Amino acid sequence: MKKLKIKTGDTVRITAGDHKGTEGKVMRVDIENNKAIVEGANMVSKHEKPSAKNPQGGIVQKEAFIHVSNLSLIDAKSGEKTRVGYEMRDGKKVRFAKKSNEVI
Repeated sequence: MKKLKIKTGDTVRITAGDHKGTEGKVMRVDIENNKAIVEGANMVSKHEKPSAKNPQGGIVQKEAFIHVSNLSLIDAKSGEKTRVGYEMRDGKKVRFAKKSNEVI
């Protein structure tokens, strides 16, 4: 089983590519392919057939996956990029921001 340092619900900043500098919340993570969907970033046009959910069909704007290596976690305390560490605190393994030493 692979382990990623980015999880659903984290606030991240895109560090590379066309959408560099964009911040958003992680909506979904694909662990097997090391990719994540960030809310409001990497929008693509998708052609959809008419269905019961969308009877009109047509072209829809959707978020596409971004590789995890192009994302960095935003520290809630300072609002800056930070790396993620793991350590045992009070008998539990927790994620913490290396910049501020705060539990995520």
